[in-house]
Amino acid sequence: MSGNCATADAATWVGELDRLLPLRDLRVGPGFHAARLLVTVGGSPQGQVTVPLRGGRATVADLEAALITLGSPELVAPAPVATDPVTVVIATRNRPASLSRCLAAVLASDHPALSVIVVDNDPDDELTRDAVQATGSPRVRYVREPRRGASVGRNRGLAEARTELVAFTDDDTEVDPAWASRLAGAFAADPELACVSGPVLAARLGSAEERAADVALAWNKGFTARRFSLDDPPADSPIFPFAPGLFGIGANLAVRAAAARSVGGFDEAMGPGTPTHGGEDCEFLVRMILAGNILGYAPGAYLWHHHRPDQDALRAQLEGYAVGLGSFLAKVALSPRAGPSRCAGCPRRWPGCGTSPPARRVPVTPSRTTPTRPVPADCSPAPVPTCGPGGPCAGPAARCRR
Repeated sequence: MSGNCATADAATWVGELDRLLPLRDLRVGPGFHAARLLVTVGGSPQGQVTVPLRGGRATVADLEAALITLGSPELVAPAPVATDPVTVVIATRNRPASLSRCLAAVLASDHPALSVIVVDNDPDDELTRDAVQATGSPRVRYVREPRRGASVGRNRGLAEARTELVAFTDDDTEVDPAWASRLAGAFAADPELACVSGPVLAARLGSAEERAADVALAWNKGFTARRFSLDDPPADSPIFPFAPGLFGIGANLAVRAAAARSVGGFDEAMGPGTPTHGGEDCEFLVRMILAGNILGYAPGAYLWHHHRPDQDALRAQLEGYAVGLGSFLAKVALSPRAGPSRCAGCPRRWPGCGTSPPARRVPVTPSRTTPTRPVPADCSPAPVPTCGPGGPCAGPAARCRR
């Protein structure tokens, strides 16, 4: 890569700035050349800005120049909140350290009626159980699931939940303290909603791989509330409702339990832990809306995702998502209104298919910064093939191998 890579793709500090608090110079640790700030108004997000850092510092004038691009804070309506009971389901496998970080954030929630189910999928040891016990919280319940797969884990959590509202997140996230309250608030504000998603923001952008993942994954869907239904297709999606990722992703998703159960839950032939590696959340959401449900996007219900920090892990993740995308598109093409049954109607012509037919975290104060050490690396990871063993074309056969 060229020598000006650091200028075009700089190590970036991630934080949060609330416009109702006094503005002051931002100072961060050494090694960062920019700061990406989630701008909130009383905790409700308005947008994100990136400001340059000189010697680890951005002045008040730098911040004001960036903030003016977002418009007046008076334009931001407070995110609705509610206290209806919520069960948070976290499906995990062999990542106890990441799970511990996730649980700490969930348990810091301001929601007064929150319970957590950790589904341990086909574990190799007892470290996940130990991580749950280490919380010392009676709100967290450990469930051991002998079958592998994120969809299996989510479905097990959905079956175990006893609340009307069930939220899903992954073990590599940190939710905002108001996350659960705002998910519940979205349902309370619009009783017709059957499913709600929210922004998934990068927690760290110190390494080139983390920044490349942030661009490639594009999980943040913006900060404008949206509502999706078959009766009112959005003008910005010509292939609605089949656009991958349009409705959100499984790392930040909440459902009315009865509605999710009525469509069969997540397709257990898809997702992490299966040959398809992904696609299960896109497919589930499409199935939800095809069943006549209304889906919503709540920008106030945001969380932070820890992207893969090294090139090998990132490449494996992107290849997996490419295969998952192919699996999702194949299922949609073959049977748009199909349920989650495995290989229903799968033709033999798919290559490799042997089955007969039948996608305040870090406030701007030095005392609450999260250090992120920049890692010298190439500006972008190795390219992911668009077809072949690691691309979308492998998706149909991968789903059939489940």
